[in-house]
Amino acid sequence: QVQLVESGGGLVQAGGSLRLSCAASRSIFSINAMGWYRQAPGKQRELVAVINSGGITNYADSVKGRFTISWDNAKNTMNLQMNSLEPEDTAVYYCHAYTIGRPASWGQGTQVTVSS
Repeated sequence: QVQLVESGGGLVQAGGSLRLSCAASRSIFSINAMGWYRQAPGKQRELVAVINSGGITNYADSVKGRFTISWDNAKNTMNLQMNSLEPEDTAVYYCHAYTIGRPASWGQGTQVTVSS
């Protein structure tokens, strides 16, 4: 099971930007897909964005055109660039990694708060 460490959360005003990073404990080349989920108070955890080893991406409708997920092979990380943030984006964001034949991994979560 890969260990994941998130960073980059914080407080930002509406319209601002944040960049989340997820560092993996082993080579990301050995991971089939990674993604970001988020959970707001009183709500279920939801998928935000996912990227597979071939670079194919998928986004929740609510973040399309504003968020970009990408690999950083040099730093062995996966990143989420979040632009035009809205108060509705406020949540704890969790990194997730999936490898065929292995248990899925989750990070500890990082808080993103967007003020209006």
